[in-house]
Amino acid sequence: MKPLRVLLADDHQVVRLGLRFTLDDLPNVRVVGEAANADEAVEQCRHLQPDVVIMDIKMPGRSGVDACREIVEQWPEISVIMLSSFVDDDLIADVISAGAAGYVLKDVGTGELVRALEAVRQGDSLLDPSITRRVLSMLRRRAEADNPFSALTKRELAMLHFIALGKTNQEIADELVISEKTVRNNVSTILYKLGLNNRVEAATFALQRRIADYVNR
Repeated sequence: MKPLRVLLADDHQVVRLGLRFTLDDLPNVRVVGEAANADEAVEQCRHLQPDVVIMDIKMPGRSGVDACREIVEQWPEISVIMLSSFVDDDLIADVISAGAAGYVLKDVGTGELVRALEAVRQGDSLLDPSITRRVLSMLRRRAEADNPFSALTKRELAMLHFIALGKTNQEIADELVISEKTVRNNVSTILYKLGLNNRVEAATFALQRRIADYVNR
């Protein structure tokens, strides 16, 4: 198998030495160069054409994210794995949008780094498990922000759907097998949560935002 040619980009020499020591012990991996900042990383990519760049996010001058974006745009065949000593939601979003193939923490074990390199070799992407959890959480929050009914419980959403269909409180109670009093109380809660004044406004709000698309999610 052809060796995976790796460029190391980190402003701390001790980090580069540690990475080189780790990678030199791996079969089918060869460190072909080092860079101490983002500009050097881009220039080394121009001359060395590595398969993978292991890039520190925070470096003097331009960030590793900026360098990643430039490398991926100029040489899409080069994969970039970003290294960071911490997890930050804004950085995660920046790294993903820059086109990085991976995001791992600096305290990552050898096994995780090997998995990241193997994933890149196969044309896949890999995020550190803790980062994956943050990404999923970000996506959930974004989905909730895009959902006009996110403040409602599942039963409240069903009630609002019935209101939009023109059903009375008693009809809603029959549908949900609950008391009419419970329906009245929940309708008041729905109006309060959505900042609406009455059932007509609630029905209009629900229909305009296509509540049927959200009921069975």
